[in-house]
Amino acid sequence: MKATPQQVKGRLHDLGDGFSVRRLLPVLDARHVGPFVFYDHMGPVDLAPGKGMDVRPHPHIGLATVTWLFEGTIRHRDSLGSMADITPGAVNWMTAGRGITHSERTPPAARSSGQRMHGVQVWVALPQADQEVAPEFHHYDAGALPKIVLPGARLVLIAGQAYGETSPVKVFAPMFFVEAQLDAGATLALPLEHAERGVHVVEGAVEWDGTQLVAGEMAVQSGPSAPALHARESSRVMLFGGAPLDGERHLWWNFVSSSTERIEQAKDDWRHQRFGKVPGDEDEFIPLPDY
Repeated sequence: MKATPQQVKGRLHDLGDGFSVRRLLPVLDARHVGPFVFYDHMGPVDLAPGKGMDVRPHPHIGLATVTWLFEGTIRHRDSLGSMADITPGAVNWMTAGRGITHSERTPPAARSSGQRMHGVQVWVALPQADQEVAPEFHHYDAGALPKIVLPGARLVLIAGQAYGETSPVKVFAPMFFVEAQLDAGATLALPLEHAERGVHVVEGAVEWDGTQLVAGEMAVQSGPSAPALHARESSRVMLFGGAPLDGERHLWWNFVSSSTERIEQAKDDWRHQRFGKVPGDEDEFIPLPDY
């Protein structure tokens, strides 16, 4: 990454039933930003009554997954026996470590009535020393997260440290993950204590050191200084980043590791169903891809 913001437009993926995601990370010019190695923008999409999101049980290693919703509800279940409905403003933080299985589905009530779905999901690579930690799942209600009010800006600190605040969400390396709502014409400084930074525009339009960004677009930047963000209109943006990773990471399907041999082991473990089952969602699973 460079000191001047580099634009990232991502790729659109259709998941069926009118549900699409825009994959913004990884891309060729930005494989990771701080510990963030994967970034999906989900929706917005209106799901008709009877329709829903059904991500069948699947495995992860070497990372933490974070779901942040603007609209809608998703039910999380995992092989630890956890079950939690994620709603706007709350955090589901799942540390995969040495291995976990989970599913993400629309809860029955929301499926029956229909709902609008909109949010982001990110993967945070664990430091090499923590890649094989025991898996954990934590849910944090909206009221537990720090709220920050600045001129023309209202921020929620989802994880990490920024703007003089610390989120209660357990993290393993220096990072920040923030939702910011900006008034038209507002200027917002970005955290300087983190060497790598990203801006994702969810709604509206902003300018970042001459780079024009509209809804669905991202830019990334690194260095000891950071240009301020200027809102060209009322906007919702996600700010994220942190310290550089302690070495390159390999991504294959849902697996993240500094070791290709570890990924091969995880592939074999899933192929032979050695990962744990998800209580309450034992009947289905996503097979190992053949690519």
